[in-house]
Amino acid sequence: MAITKQFKDQLIKILFGHSTVPRGLFELNEYFRKKGFINFEEKKEDGLFIAVSTNFQYGSIVAHGKNQEELDKNIKDAILTSFEIPSSYVKEANIIKQGTRQNAYALA
Repeated sequence: MAITKQFKDQLIKILFGHSTVPRGLFELNEYFRKKGFINFEEKKEDGLFIAVSTNFQYGSIVAHGKNQEELDKNIKDAILTSFEIPSSYVKEANIIKQGTRQNAYALA
């Protein structure tokens, strides 16, 4: 993520306070409450791990990474992006991977 984007997101948090959150966080919470998990199919291609959502109501979420840790981080960022939530709100969103063998993500 670009340093200018990180700075801008943090500046907005400082100016408006930590109690102000993007509308997308509410929409994300509502989606997981009504629809449940977002499942991903993972495969390895050309040295990259690629994940594509299988049950996201509004289309597909696609992420990739060099290893499983990077893929996990990128999936969370892609979920945030699909709800128009700045990545600086990753802690507030609290998206977690469900289980160790499942490829499903939900709110904690």
